[in-house]
Amino acid sequence: MDVLLVDDSKVMLLRLRQFLEAKDGIIVTACSDPLAALVEARTCAFDLVLVDQHMPELDGITFIREIRAIPHYAQVPVAMITSDVCDTVRLSALEAGATDFLDKRAKGIELNVRVRNLVRLAKAVRHLDEQATTLAGEIEQATRRLREREAEIIFRLALAVEYRDNDTGDHTWRVARYSQIIAEAMGLTEDYCQRLYLAAPLHDVGKVAVPDGILLKKGRLDEAEFAVIRTHSMVGKRILGGSGSELICLAAEIAEAHHEKWDGSGYPHGLAGEAIPLSARIVAVADVFDALTSVRPYRAAMAVEEALGCIQADSGRHFDPACVEAFASAWDAVLAVRETAVGSRLEALARTTEPWARVPELRREVAESVR
Repeated sequence: MDVLLVDDSKVMLLRLRQFLEAKDGIIVTACSDPLAALVEARTCAFDLVLVDQHMPELDGITFIREIRAIPHYAQVPVAMITSDVCDTVRLSALEAGATDFLDKRAKGIELNVRVRNLVRLAKAVRHLDEQATTLAGEIEQATRRLREREAEIIFRLALAVEYRDNDTGDHTWRVARYSQIIAEAMGLTEDYCQRLYLAAPLHDVGKVAVPDGILLKKGRLDEAEFAVIRTHSMVGKRILGGSGSELICLAAEIAEAHHEKWDGSGYPHGLAGEAIPLSARIVAVADVFDALTSVRPYRAAMAVEEALGCIQADSGRHFDPACVEAFASAWDAVLAVRETAVGSRLEALARTTEPWARVPELRREVAESVR
């Protein structure tokens, strides 16, 4: 245990130091200069502070007020050494943060007992601090594990939806990464970008309610079929809405609104401009770009440059211009995602803590076995 002893009286310093150092495990730092003692307090984490009231340059009450302002010393026992019995002085010391008083006039036994009790108190406070630190670390670790499991469940659920019309699961991952890239290019916080990356894969979770005959139809949908497709946004909202998880709530927001359009012509609510949640505006760009550059049952994939041109042409109508501008400004990062092969992606992520590290590459084993 480390003790800071501050007193301009060499006799008192020696007396208290000898008593304290006679106890095992106690290291004393003695200072006759209160200003130098404050410097020591800022560089070392003392467990107990004993300070004289009457000192040159800085009195004990001011010293206590100064040391209590240092974060570490919010709970550390700080005792004033004084022979002043004035109630005004003692009250001022208590208001400044003094824990107790040591009377210089006290007989040796009484002074020793008081110091011994302060040492016991300091050890108890230190023990509680260590327990609190350990508990905080355990809570942080448990919280991190819960968040990792939450993220993994989200990705697996998203892949379950995508498995119906995609062979590899890449669409889910790419939309997540494109969304993250756009958010980063827009200067949004790191925390938001990460949460968007984790929530974006569930944008189409409502498609579980769409019949295969419509979802996998080769050719254009008629009006009735398209009306069924349009229901997936509200189905996604119902699946994800009302969760106590901040991440799931963000996913619900995206699932509901990612087909809204900047000019108000989208669905399900016909929202326009900034009335559309930012998360959904970002994912809309990512989702449409990946859809354009991917093979679909009813058409071939579009070249990435051509798809970018389509996105830019719809800026201000379908898409938020700020999101489109951010997407175009991060074009190199977009291409890097597009060109990453599934096998190498999973192999690389297996060495990280990303949710994809635990998600296998999708294969149509059942469909292939039927053939």
